Amino acid sequence: MKNRYDFIVIGSGPAGRRGAIQAAKAGQSVLIVDKGRDIGGVCVHTGTVPSKTLRETVLNLSGWRERGFYGSAYKVKANISAADLKKRLLMTIEHEVNVLDNQFDRNHVTRVQGKAQLVSSSQLNITTHDGEVHSIGFGKILLAVGTKPFRPHYIPFDGKRVLDCDDILDLHELPRSLTIIGAGVIGLEYASIFNALDIPVTVIEPRKTVLEFLDEDIVEDFLHELRKRGVRLCFGVKAKQIKNDGKSCFVKLEDGRIIQSDTLLFAAGRVGATDELGLETCALQVDHRGRIAVNPITFETTTPNIYAAGDVIGFPSLASTSMEQGRIAACHALDIPKASPPDYFPYGIYAVPEISTIGLTEKEVRAAKVPYQVGIARLKETSRGQIMGIQGGLMKMIFSLDTRQLLGVHIIGEGATELIHIGQAVLNLNGKLDYFINNIFNYPTLAEAYKIAALDAWNKMRNISMEQDTSIDFAFDALPNNPFEGLKTA
Repeated sequence: MKNRYDFIVIGSGPAGRRGAIQAAKAGQSVLIVDKGRDIGGVCVHTGTVPSKTLRETVLNLSGWRERGFYGSAYKVKANISAADLKKRLLMTIEHEVNVLDNQFDRNHVTRVQGKAQLVSSSQLNITTHDGEVHSIGFGKILLAVGTKPFRPHYIPFDGKRVLDCDDILDLHELPRSLTIIGAGVIGLEYASIFNALDIPVTVIEPRKTVLEFLDEDIVEDFLHELRKRGVRLCFGVKAKQIKNDGKSCFVKLEDGRIIQSDTLLFAAGRVGATDELGLETCALQVDHRGRIAVNPITFETTTPNIYAAGDVIGFPSLASTSMEQGRIAACHALDIPKASPPDYFPYGIYAVPEISTIGLTEKEVRAAKVPYQVGIARLKETSRGQIMGIQGGLMKMIFSLDTRQLLGVHIIGEGATELIHIGQAVLNLNGKLDYFINNIFNYPTLAEAYKIAALDAWNKMRNISMEQDTSIDFAFDALPNNPFEGLKTA
């Protein structure tokens, strides 16, 4: 380790790794500092990768995907244990760490395990695990420290029965029943995953509505699915008191109800891991959740040579967007030419079922007063859906009536986070309804739902053109002839 580097990154999660490698490829001397036991940050060790691995393991061992054929009692493995879930988890984490190590080696990125603290806008101290303190100078720095679970003082966390979102991945035995406080993305992902193991789950949320950034039809379908599977949803009510007697957890709600369960998961948000960074030495401040304010285009903070990216700057807090933020921050810091980011990016929720969305929701289109039409496809009505035993799921596409341009795609169901990328490409390339009508999709595939939804929208547009008065100018003569007349649509 040298006493000065051109570019230092604190944190080796998605934003940090991408920023470090981009800087190294530009010929800069780069140091990446992480206080974790291994590189990878929250994404690899307690967040994205572990939770998605847990989901996949649960779906495989429980036989969830085959229950459409063999019944709701079908299981691949009887008596699934916490050890069964951890085995795959540890293998996946080890692979991810090895991949990152290899990437840093190939790009000559120096890395050190230790706690970093800013001393000034050009100097920091690194305290390694053996207690040694190294003073390192830098030209530019990227803060990519990520977040940690929000742990309010009134929650009696013990790491055994009352857990946060990090603790839940280190269970020694599966709970007999589970209460989750918080119906955000993380809380609902875990609710649906543990429910797939046939564990009774209760979700408590003080708000009356959840996942407001999603299209309302998708949220409605998702919550209907959870209720149908027996998940108890207590929305619009706060948890007033929590008690852990060592055998069970009790949550008293403000309306007088008492919820009893074997285990409690508190999943009501995360906070930026910034409390020990020494930001005050560089005139930097954080909000009430420890997040750093940045220029949303360059990711530069109010101190010119200090950048921040990833979850520590707040929404959307996705691994995918964090990677791009880290790269853009490094490019701006080092005057590397870069293309403008696309107007729209996909959002993925790895619940059971998956949810993914891109573009405008129907509510946003209405608010913008844009004439539009919606096309719907049910995944279970596709041939591939029948082959796979899919019992639910839908794709919703929104098109402009004036231009036929695609405005948004919203999917819930098996493979949603993969399917969304077709819509992403068409949306960002300003594609129209015609693309889906005129192009051929592999058969049988779930992607065929795009054509079905597009034909559904086309039929509705066509009917409007014949039924509405001629004062409405929608130029329907430009619509393609339907080459699949008579084809069943959703």
